[in-house]
Amino acid sequence: MADDSNDNAPPTAGANTSEDLEGATGTGADPAAGPGESGEKGPPPARLEDVLPPILVLYPLGGRPFFPGMLTPIQVDGSPYYETIKWALGSPGKMFGIILSQAEDGQEVFNPDKLYRVGTVVRILEAAVNEEEQQVKLLAEGLSRFEVREIISGDGPLRAQVVHHLTPGRQVDQDALKPYTMAVINTLKEILKYDSLYQEQVKMFLSRHNFSEPDRLADFVASMTSSTREELQEVLETLNIQQRLERVLGLLKKELEIVKLQDKISKQVEHGISENQRQFFLREQLKEIQKELGITKDDRTADVDRFRKRMEALTLSEDARQRIDEELDKLAVLEPSSAEYGVTRNYLDWLTLLPWGVHSADKLDLPRARRILDEDHDGLEDVKDRILEFLAVGKLKGEIGGSIILLVGPPGVGKTSIGRSVARSVGREFYRFSVGGMRDEAEIKGHRRTYVGAMPGKFLQAVRHTKVANPIIMLDEVDKIGASYQGDPASALLEVLDPEQNSEFLDHYLDVRFDLSKILFICTANQLDTIPRPLLDRMEVIRLSGYITEEKLEIARHHLVPKQLEKNGLTRNDLRIAKDALRVMVEGYAREAGVRRLEQKIGAIARKSAVRILDGADKPIRVSNRADVEEFLGKPDFRDEKPLKGVGIVTGLAWTALGGATLDIEAAVIEREKPGLTLTGSLGEVMKESARIAHGFVLSNSALFGGKTEALKGTIHLHVPEGATPKDGPSAGITMTTALVSLMRGEAVPRQLAMTGEITLTGQVLAVGGIREKVIAARRVGIRELILPDACRKDYEEVPDYIRNGFTVHFVKRYQEVARIVFENKTS
Repeated sequence: MADDSNDNAPPTAGANTSEDLEGATGTGADPAAGPGESGEKGPPPARLEDVLPPILVLYPLGGRPFFPGMLTPIQVDGSPYYETIKWALGSPGKMFGIILSQAEDGQEVFNPDKLYRVGTVVRILEAAVNEEEQQVKLLAEGLSRFEVREIISGDGPLRAQVVHHLTPGRQVDQDALKPYTMAVINTLKEILKYDSLYQEQVKMFLSRHNFSEPDRLADFVASMTSSTREELQEVLETLNIQQRLERVLGLLKKELEIVKLQDKISKQVEHGISENQRQFFLREQLKEIQKELGITKDDRTADVDRFRKRMEALTLSEDARQRIDEELDKLAVLEPSSAEYGVTRNYLDWLTLLPWGVHSADKLDLPRARRILDEDHDGLEDVKDRILEFLAVGKLKGEIGGSIILLVGPPGVGKTSIGRSVARSVGREFYRFSVGGMRDEAEIKGHRRTYVGAMPGKFLQAVRHTKVANPIIMLDEVDKIGASYQGDPASALLEVLDPEQNSEFLDHYLDVRFDLSKILFICTANQLDTIPRPLLDRMEVIRLSGYITEEKLEIARHHLVPKQLEKNGLTRNDLRIAKDALRVMVEGYAREAGVRRLEQKIGAIARKSAVRILDGADKPIRVSNRADVEEFLGKPDFRDEKPLKGVGIVTGLAWTALGGATLDIEAAVIEREKPGLTLTGSLGEVMKESARIAHGFVLSNSALFGGKTEALKGTIHLHVPEGATPKDGPSAGITMTTALVSLMRGEAVPRQLAMTGEITLTGQVLAVGGIREKVIAARRVGIRELILPDACRKDYEEVPDYIRNGFTVHFVKRYQEVARIVFENKTS
């Protein structure tokens, strides 16, 4: 380190410090020159290696590294940076070391463990100190690289013992470096073509250095790139000049690609903007020229002409024509930029796009309709017959409009698909929407035009979509329609579905009457209980009760399996499901009335088969028996239903929204001294009343049925298994009565039979519903003897023959007949 007598004052702002450094590094005067040649007018300039101190105060940076040869202003505010610069200003040579920290900002940058090992020695050229605010503004110049050997602990700024790495000067083989230097310079020239901002930096570099200094060139080019700080630090740590130039050349090539891409994006944006502006001005000029020549019209006139042209193709009512004319006159005086113009234009758009007087011709060909229904559905023969009867009446009348069909049945029995088949067989346009959960009557009758975003109701939207005034419109889930403070959509449907009113349907948005009487409405529901009675009275009800096993097998073979094969990208050569396997799936995995779950199970097998095929399994994959099905689907979801047997146990028949079901009812005496009746099994109020009626009837008529009357004078416990499932309805009246009689007689039902019917306190057996579903449920569990109310004889006779085949059915009017059939084996 130079001693205090060495005058190392910083140069002034106008001093040519780079020339001094050239002399110090051997690029200026030749030290070997003689006295005459060196001009012996003063002492030779100090060499750089002689003035660089072995101990440097360190100034950590959190951004990018500082390179030798760089000249930059630095502003320092506050501790600990202020103390660092003050220490450097008081040191000989006014030098300090700038080193990159791995930390980003804050006090953490002064952590010695975060510092890189290589930095740059910097000399302060100028400095302005503000002691009060602890601010320093200085001009600093990078001199050379240094490497930290050891951090010196103690008070004061961060200091380190360092080793300096100087450029070897003339020892460098300039010829070997020249190709690299020229490659860097040529790449730099390419960058200058695309980005003029680099030109100023190059000018500053050339004012202090030249391109014949490969080390300075490498450091300068690295500093001007947008590379990451890690990449720049690698350049700083590369001491070999040739390797440094190679690294810099790679960074520069990357920078060139970035600059090219930026230039391309900029040109594309400018071209797009200029092209859009050009087209805009040309269009405006073209409009003015066409107006002058009378070739074209403005937007308002074009809108009016378009609406009038649409009117010519429509058979408008007098009210509609008058309203359109009024709105067109209004549109003609409005400014196109006004909000009212947009509202009026949309209103006219709706009025003129509705198919006023446009009807499609019906194809009332009954053989064709039967063929289409048979193609689309297996089973449901009674439903198909009802639909064909409906079409036959329409053919005799010449039209089938003005009718409302309600298809009622459990989920998955094909209600929606039957609606599509009817539309296909008749040749009408089809439109479906769901009213389930609908709570706003504006969905039916439209919004008034005073509201923002107002539009007509669903029915006029359907008519506009189909482009005919007599489509088939399907309303799904009418039993799930709701009501709220926004109105009652079910009440709004009354006007739509009433043939006496819908010929002059008034939508709130149009405010013009439109004829909906030619539309065929098909509604679907799972049950009738939740449909308002006035709405139900307007519909012709067709029940879809569900499928028996044989029907499900045919549906699966003809429809579900081909559909799932196509859906999962398979063919019959990839997967084959035998009829026996389908039967196992129906009986063990999909016992509901419909076929939706069966389709899901077939889809699961198809997906698993696709995986096996891709894994290299042999084709076709065969699913033939129960073992194959369980391999794909696991153990069955349902156990075999075996009716319970014993004293006080009787099998009944019940109806649910998912189809029919068998219901075992159990009775037992739990306390003989205290009379009473205990009911369990999640029973509803109606079912509880049936139990009390049965209990009272048996107690009052015990002498008629034999047995021990004392058995019923204690507390009777009546239970319906599967307590987690809510149950209600009067259908179990005679079943509960028979369970109590069995308990009183101490005698089990001698054979396997099932029954349903409501009982009164005088022993009359009243009619119940869901006979078809209940018969199907009995067939499914293998019961072939039934007891039904005599009033249900007509309902039973409407059940298809293939379902009734093999049944022995007893029709009864009073309970005494039930007791004789069950316990004395006598038919009525």
